[in-house]
Amino acid sequence: MLSADDHGRVATIFDVARLAGVSHQTVSRVLNDLPNVRAATKERVEQAIRQLNYVPSQAARALVTRRSRTIGLVATGLPDWGPSSIVLSFNRSARAAGYAVVSANPADVEGATLRSAAEMLIRQSVEAIVLLASERGALDAFADWDLGIPFIAIASEARGRGVRVTLDQYAGARRAVAHLQELGHRDIRHIAGPVGSMDAEERLRGWRDALRDAGWHPAEPLRGDWTSTSGYEIGRRLLAEGTPDAVFASNDQMALGLLHAVQEAGLRVPDDLSVVGFDDVPDAAHFSPPLTSVRQDFTALGQEAMAAVLAQITDEDTPIAPEPRVPELIVRASTRPALR
Repeated sequence: MLSADDHGRVATIFDVARLAGVSHQTVSRVLNDLPNVRAATKERVEQAIRQLNYVPSQAARALVTRRSRTIGLVATGLPDWGPSSIVLSFNRSARAAGYAVVSANPADVEGATLRSAAEMLIRQSVEAIVLLASERGALDAFADWDLGIPFIAIASEARGRGVRVTLDQYAGARRAVAHLQELGHRDIRHIAGPVGSMDAEERLRGWRDALRDAGWHPAEPLRGDWTSTSGYEIGRRLLAEGTPDAVFASNDQMALGLLHAVQEAGLRVPDDLSVVGFDDVPDAAHFSPPLTSVRQDFTALGQEAMAAVLAQITDEDTPIAPEPRVPELIVRASTRPALR
């Protein structure tokens, strides 16, 4: 049977691992008297076992001794077009490789919540965990935790442990701004995504650096929350202060709200200002006017994440993390050359 700690809660193999500062697999190796565990590490584990009065169940002993052909996927953030497309592609790639995917969708990115989700997946004997991280806090939750199995992060920033696969948000933003600069626009404003979003911060950084490299001083970014409503409200405030040459919105939904605000103000895109979005959602080509946007290859990203999983599981002598793909600029009718 399992034991209880000093608070009456049933102690688990993960509690022992946390207290000893090791992975649950290391605890399992100690419990099963397997080789390749250093004496000092073994002593820490045994001390944690004694402190917690932990008695392993048969299931715990078998936790990491069998192949399950399942992958754990922890997806954070809203089920928007981009994340949903990545998840779909990853699942298809996993099935093609003969693996099932078990998913967890935590309600928040608090460390305890994410760890609980990962532990739930590990209890199901997944062979690797993939984290689809939208916010920095999600990566930080895993930064000092050795899960004992391969860990792959789909994330815009290089933070924490594990292998990272990503699309180059920074380069994509620079392409968007370069397009507006080449059209002769100078007053290029930015509607950024929420603070803490890695995608938002990388796109903001790309916009800011593109302007600074041209010798221009960027205005303060305007913060939205990815929704068209926030883009509309920001657009109204922005136009009340004056009409800029152009606006680069951090996603297509906020660009859509901006288009609404421009039309309501009696102005026209692109006659009065050019607008560029990001993501190139399927509807972007049917906005009024059709939206110039930065297209991300979400299908390829999902495939690359699964390839990274397989490379770690099989110990293939191949590059695990590919170079980040640079998104493609799709030019439509929402941008035009400056009139002056």
